[in-house]
Amino acid sequence: MADNKNATATREALDEMVAAVDTGGRKPSGITKRLVFIAALAWALFQLWYASPLPYDLNFGVVNDGQARIIHLSFAFFLAFATFPAFKSSPRAYVPITDWLLIVLGLCSSLYLLVFYNDIALRPGLPTTPDIVVSVIGVLLLLEAARRAVGPALAIIAAIMLLYIFAGPWLPGLMAHKGATLSRVASQMWLTSEGIFGVALGVSTNVVFFFVLFGSLLEKAGAGNYFIQLAFSMLGTFRGGPAKAGVVASGMTGMISGSSIANTVTTGTFTIPLMKRVGYSAVKAGAIECAAGVNGQLMPPVMGAAAFLIAEYVGISYAEVVKHAFLPAFLTYGALFYIVDIEAAKAGMRGLPRAGTGSISHALLRAIMTICGIIVLSGIVYFAIGWIKVVFGESAGLVLGALLIAAYLGLMRYKAAYPDLPEDDLTKAIVKVPHFFATARTGLHFLLPVVVLIWCLMVEELSPGLSAFWSTVFLIAIIITQRPIIAYFRGEKEFLTPARRGGSELISAFEGAARNMTSVGIATAAAGIIVGTVALTGIGLVMTEIVETASGGNLMIMLLLTAFICLLLGIGMPTTANYIVVATLMAPVLVEVAAQNDLAVPLVAVHMFVFYFGLMADVHPPVGLAAYAAAAISGADPIKTGLQGFWYEIRTGLLPFIFIFNTELLLIDVGGAVNFFLVVVCSIVAMGCFVAATQNWLTTRNRWYENIALLLICFTLFRPGFWLDRLEAPFIPQPASELLKVAESLPAERTLRFRVESQSRAGADVEKLVRLTMRGAGSGRERLQRAGMGIAATGNDTMVQTVKFGSEAAKYGLAPGDRVTAVLIPAERPSRYWFAIPGFLLLAIIVLLQRRRKRQLKPALAT
Repeated sequence: MADNKNATATREALDEMVAAVDTGGRKPSGITKRLVFIAALAWALFQLWYASPLPYDLNFGVVNDGQARIIHLSFAFFLAFATFPAFKSSPRAYVPITDWLLIVLGLCSSLYLLVFYNDIALRPGLPTTPDIVVSVIGVLLLLEAARRAVGPALAIIAAIMLLYIFAGPWLPGLMAHKGATLSRVASQMWLTSEGIFGVALGVSTNVVFFFVLFGSLLEKAGAGNYFIQLAFSMLGTFRGGPAKAGVVASGMTGMISGSSIANTVTTGTFTIPLMKRVGYSAVKAGAIECAAGVNGQLMPPVMGAAAFLIAEYVGISYAEVVKHAFLPAFLTYGALFYIVDIEAAKAGMRGLPRAGTGSISHALLRAIMTICGIIVLSGIVYFAIGWIKVVFGESAGLVLGALLIAAYLGLMRYKAAYPDLPEDDLTKAIVKVPHFFATARTGLHFLLPVVVLIWCLMVEELSPGLSAFWSTVFLIAIIITQRPIIAYFRGEKEFLTPARRGGSELISAFEGAARNMTSVGIATAAAGIIVGTVALTGIGLVMTEIVETASGGNLMIMLLLTAFICLLLGIGMPTTANYIVVATLMAPVLVEVAAQNDLAVPLVAVHMFVFYFGLMADVHPPVGLAAYAAAAISGADPIKTGLQGFWYEIRTGLLPFIFIFNTELLLIDVGGAVNFFLVVVCSIVAMGCFVAATQNWLTTRNRWYENIALLLICFTLFRPGFWLDRLEAPFIPQPASELLKVAESLPAERTLRFRVESQSRAGADVEKLVRLTMRGAGSGRERLQRAGMGIAATGNDTMVQTVKFGSEAAKYGLAPGDRVTAVLIPAERPSRYWFAIPGFLLLAIIVLLQRRRKRQLKPALAT
């Protein structure tokens, strides 16, 4: 009884922690509770209406992008002041009159833009006195909302940026600038799309909300519970099985929740007690779940909302971001899985017994047959859908919809023939590991909305927002109908109660999504102040000078400095806001300095570098909130849990440094299938060696020289070209006059490298290396123009004539008048993966030595 009370109290404390971070710690009652509910529901319904094609089909209720951002921020204002208390001492049970006043002012300041939308558009840069007053109120309220909903760090940084604008003329030396008037700042920050209502808030409005809603619907439909138990049924019988199940479950639920803390709590409530039961210490159990929960944001398709921001800032499609992010996410999760196995091996653990009977060989054979069946079925579906699109043309959508409904009904009938999964108190419900197939068959229909999402994104190449809309519509239909349909197939006569429960879950999912979006909407809006300041003052040039001076122009020092800044800012900011701030200030600097160091770094690599280190702030002390959540479940010290989790996360911190120097890890310029296979295999083994070295265990405890050898193998396999580059240059410079010819000859999606004489962001003459992606087919000139650059060739000189705003060429700092000095073509040389052979041989030697040492140790232990 006492244990049940303690567990209930712990769960309530965790729910309050998640609420305080994600949905607000205030729990009003009465009419205020209903108002909050209505506002949240209205927000979700508005977003669905805005994303749907219905307004255009009906020619009614059409909302343009600018108006949608205003309405989006208005809802966020209301929920931020209504649900996030001002201070720890502020009331939780009701909304005080001061907060009601802030709500009214916030709504008036944002809706003013909506009411006078056309008038403001007709007087750009000439704000009236009411415009300025409303703008000042709106910005100040946004800072307060950010302090409450996001944390003080973002509000302080945004406030410093605003002070920097006005204090410019009085600042010393490098920091000085001409400043701006209140009228100019008001126009920049509030009245145009250059500041608060800019790109970041646009991504939150157009994309992020729908994926948060999609995840909330999946959770309410029961997919979260299904994924957790499915992972446990697959891995629970292995040594350290609960921990391995936690890692896999966190990866699967990562597409449901974009929050590190929510992910940690959702799976940790189930897995941490089981980890402790099989032998993990409280600190290590909490650290494993904390690391797994945080890494859930690395998993496509959601990636903690950062994937959509990366796509917007880099200027590539969302599908490309997913492609680039997949292998690093797979590596970091695989590495954590290996860490779990190492900890289990050190402690001599065993897995939990399985419910049911059957030999391991039979279970393995069934698993292999199932996997093969899924692969064959996937191939049939893919080619069948392609055939349907060819045969039925414009009617293919209706045919595919009918097939999808048929598949859903078939899976429902299959599910109805078996009992449901336990829904409550999983730690007690699963004492033995459930049968995999008995678990898997209860939730196969949850995969259908994910299939719709991925199909729309990857095959139909619809926008992320529209893709999420269609998958959300299908998921809404599942929530409403799944229980009545199951009741029908089971021969039950009561359908109204299951239907009501589905409706209740749907409304609860809508409310939960809107509440979760409050902090995201406020964070992206507040980050717009920083973006607007950079555009208004040129502080990006100042950052370039400061960072270059601090690093001495050394790229590695600059990368370490950027990583430190990300970790520091992440102490008080969520991942999304952290990414926006650092990407705005530091990403252009990294690209520029890398180019001057003769290293052409892809833009997406730099942005993912920033994202990865911003993510790690959720783990490390003293404010790693995911670590606090995990420690609350495990009963361990949160600081020790955070330190242990951060030690586990070192493997995640390694990857950004690798893909800056080896872009093949992001699947850029990989080449053919053989090279792709080598990249994947070498990366997996390299990550395994790094984990073995940092955890001081391969097959047994390592000797010091084995750790050094493992790190050397890791470096060699991750960067096999490093050793070959010492012997022979990877590229051969050709005359600039060959630029068009080389651009035309490159395969699609391959990289063109060339050197230019240009000016740095500070105005100094420099020579730098630039890379542009050659997309599609056509002449060299056409492909360069597609990348945003027009050239003029006169005699031996090849000059940059035009640069398209916002293009890849512009983001690499090219400008009209830059002179191309050389174009680089790959050198004819042996494959760099020949250097992987000595690495594999050295690894084999270490394994043999350890196995021999292990055999010699067993008789000694026995005696």
